[in-house]
Amino acid sequence: MLRRLYDKTLALAAGRHAPKALAGVSFAESSIFPIPPDALLIPMVIAKRERAWWFALICTVASVLGGAFGYLIGAVAFETVAEPILAFYGYAHKFEDFAARYNDYGAWIVFIAGLTPFPYKVITIASGATGLDFAVFMVASVLSRGIRFFVVAGLLYLFGPPIRAFIEKRLGLVFVVGVVLLVGGFVAAKFLL
Repeated sequence: MLRRLYDKTLALAAGRHAPKALAGVSFAESSIFPIPPDALLIPMVIAKRERAWWFALICTVASVLGGAFGYLIGAVAFETVAEPILAFYGYAHKFEDFAARYNDYGAWIVFIAGLTPFPYKVITIASGATGLDFAVFMVASVLSRGIRFFVVAGLLYLFGPPIRAFIEKRLGLVFVVGVVLLVGGFVAAKFLL
């Protein structure tokens, strides 16, 4: 079953609508969607290595725009939903302390989260909720997301055939490691924030 899914994903990744799907997933992952764009980026670059840099650019731009949308969600939803609840329970002052600490290290938090399997959407929303300077947020986002997606695309471009052979030979292991990284990111989010 996993092999059929992999083969179908590669076929879809080579299709003409794949770049639009990549942009959509990259945008949504930065604000609301749980699956990272690497799930599409990797098979797309494996299927069409010559377009690796274009796919990395699509991922970067769409992810940063999605991050800006996540920031907006944090800013708007916090004021209309979370702030009154915190005030009702007497926790508004605790959030102010959290926001101050978050904003002291905000650029680094956004940058590190943008590079790692940590759920980036958590950081985009938290950045809006805490009022992190939007320019700082955007610069850290562009740098970290750009580095992440261009490194992935570059490695696949340079070492594509051996990586493809490794993935196809150890598909089950690659799938398990990917799931562990995804779940680990959400667990880290729960305990760090």
